[in-house]
Amino acid sequence: MSAIKVAILGFGTVGEGVYRTIQSHSEELTAVLGKKVEVAAVLIKNKQKEREINEDVLVTTDYEEILELPQLDIVVEAIVDKEPTFTFLKKAIERGCHIITANKEMFAHHGKELFALAEEHHVSIGFEATVAGGIPVIQTLRQLLKINRVQQVQGILNGTSNFILTEMRVKKQSFAESLLSAQVNGYAEADPTNDVEGYDAFYKTMILSRIAFGEEPIWLDVEREGITSITSKLIEAAEKLGLRFKHIASLTRAGGQIKSSVKPVLVGNEHPFYHVEGVENAVNVFSDIVGRITLQGPGAGMYPTASAVIEDLVYVCQSKPAKSSVTPPPTAISEPENPQGKETWLVYGLAKKQLNTSILWIEQVSDGTYIIQATKKDVEQLVRKQNVLGYYPILGEYNVEKKDEVLTAL
Repeated sequence: MSAIKVAILGFGTVGEGVYRTIQSHSEELTAVLGKKVEVAAVLIKNKQKEREINEDVLVTTDYEEILELPQLDIVVEAIVDKEPTFTFLKKAIERGCHIITANKEMFAHHGKELFALAEEHHVSIGFEATVAGGIPVIQTLRQLLKINRVQQVQGILNGTSNFILTEMRVKKQSFAESLLSAQVNGYAEADPTNDVEGYDAFYKTMILSRIAFGEEPIWLDVEREGITSITSKLIEAAEKLGLRFKHIASLTRAGGQIKSSVKPVLVGNEHPFYHVEGVENAVNVFSDIVGRITLQGPGAGMYPTASAVIEDLVYVCQSKPAKSSVTPPPTAISEPENPQGKETWLVYGLAKKQLNTSILWIEQVSDGTYIIQATKKDVEQLVRKQNVLGYYPILGEYNVEKKDEVLTAL
């Protein structure tokens, strides 16, 4: 029985987790695939660093040495940055290898090119680990797309931001204090910009769009906002209303267009994301037959991400060669539940209530703070006219019984 030979590019948290899991779950992999899976090579940066890697594994800083191995079936990429990872994976495909990546930034930028190349060379691509860590959202969408027509996908896709928002609310901390806690616990990098400004979630959202709808929105049209503007006072005021801040990525297809945003949102306690806390991720998918389903689990870490990579390893070994894109269902998707585009918003910092407009003024919760129903365009016009301090969409129910407490919080 011949073995399946795997090369792992990078031996950080993800790469080491994949290596260990291949060793610890060798019997299960053999039972599923009918062949033993063996790590043939590991690409590293520093040869002087001590690592627990078997002596029969090629450990090298030279990628060309890996490509020259007599047998190489799968290349697992667990590095960061767009380059040289994109070049590495192109060379692997040209060599005839299946590829698996956990690199969301590179894949968001170059996924289309990799798919086209993989189709040309009759190999497959696994990228489950690029989105939501150990949650099998890519495979779930692939299954739903066989019959169901996906209309909307929403997700908490960045564990760092979710951890910070949770810490701020639970421990009554400032943003700076909670960010430091995330860094101490290894959830945030020294430079946390990609996480707290929403870039990481944005890349993941574009990947999800490609799977759910076969295409992406125009990147520059996507509203991207991080969590740095959210203060302790805002979180406290929201809590008095029975609401929690969550950083949510949203994709909606209607009228032949894909609308997308990545921004802070207020959710009520009946919303599936209300209890998603800490570094957890969650994805909610709405389709025409099954309705709404929610997947929740660890969004990062050695073994959750390794789990996604290992499942991809099985997928690429058993699947047909890659297709250059996912084709969306040919039947038109129904319009969204709110065709007028009106949403419920918390707006604070208003100088005065604006009358005779298309805005529905639902409730004044404190001086200058209102809950309204309006289109995004109307809200933006209101913000420009009155120099409003902030505004956030509300998903779900809210509680206005504690108006005085909200006023005190703000």
